[in-house]
Amino acid sequence: MSGRIAVITGAGSGIGRAAAQALAKRGYRLALAGRRADSLAETAATLEGGAAPHLCVPTDVTDAASVAQLFARTAEHFGRIDMLFNNAGVNVADGAIDRLAEADWRRVIDTNLTGAFLCLQAAFRAMKAQEPQGGRIINNGSISAHSPRPNSIAYTASKHAVTGLTKSAALDGRRYGIACCQIDIGNAASAMAQPMLAGVPQADGSIAPEPVIDVALVGEAVAYIDAQPPGATVQFMTLMANAMPFIGRG
Repeated sequence: MSGRIAVITGAGSGIGRAAAQALAKRGYRLALAGRRADSLAETAATLEGGAAPHLCVPTDVTDAASVAQLFARTAEHFGRIDMLFNNAGVNVADGAIDRLAEADWRRVIDTNLTGAFLCLQAAFRAMKAQEPQGGRIINNGSISAHSPRPNSIAYTASKHAVTGLTKSAALDGRRYGIACCQIDIGNAASAMAQPMLAGVPQADGSIAPEPVIDVALVGEAVAYIDAQPPGATVQFMTLMANAMPFIGRG
């Protein structure tokens, strides 16, 4: 695994930062992508071995030109791209169907779905063109790729669609040695999951706190998935707090 080149989107905090830390510990050289340069620099400063072996590229995943620049700079700097952790995502505070603003719907879909597609597409192009050909793409799905929370129509629709991206890319990537898989995460202790500790709406209408897991476990899981040999893949992985309401939700 040492010396592999990985692109991580949403690398400025949370799950993206945890993945960067786990991969850097294993000797990866990383292209850290996210909207804010200062957050990317903060992530780079936490990495084993320091920031020097890595590249920080401020990126808007909803903008095709910005995504193209990310992958072009990565390939130029490192010579190839072995892995993409397609992680960038957003949610809205209140996704009730009758109150959801069109702008909020579009922001979630543009980031979680279109952004994921643009990054996957750019990774495909790079991995097909390089020698040796191939690589691995790990999409960040969600528990919501399987079962919704109350008032989460935009986020749930986007994450169900990510599963479609994963399946199509897994099929189309076979002939090029590109493995595409998905990690579905439940209640990792990132900023997005902090409300879980105070209490969040349940399917029966109640408000209840939910357990969370250390976000570092997600980073280790991403590293495990990419540690598989080229002929093997972890097609789907669900990593969640054991006692969270998922199996039997609602």
